[in-house]
Amino acid sequence: QVQLVESGGGSVLAGGSLRLSCLTSGYSGRYMGWFRQAPGKKREGIATISRVRGTTDYADSVKGRFIISRNNAANTLDLQMNSLKPEDSAMYYCAVGSLVGGWSVLDERVYEYWGQGTQVTVSS
Repeated sequence: QVQLVESGGGSVLAGGSLRLSCLTSGYSGRYMGWFRQAPGKKREGIATISRVRGTTDYADSVKGRFIISRNNAANTLDLQMNSLKPEDSAMYYCAVGSLVGGWSVLDERVYEYWGQGTQVTVSS
């Protein structure tokens, strides 16, 4: 069965860094991505990468601070988060999917499988 398991979340001071990792099994989708959801807000796509080409896309809110990467042989997806801000605090989810409907790759409708999330808390 398809499984995605996130790790690496935790608490950090503003300006610090964290690296999240997602271990996947059971499915190889066209796209892989990271999403986040803070209390009272909708889930937001923040970074994606294509499995074959490795092309990346970032939300404006994290561009220049976060870097997404993948290791297809190891079935892992990583997110390096630098210069963290309190507004980055959220539950972070990894996802994989192949759905096409004219949506941006940052649109959650692209993705079929989701992890359970890992919490990131940034304090000032």
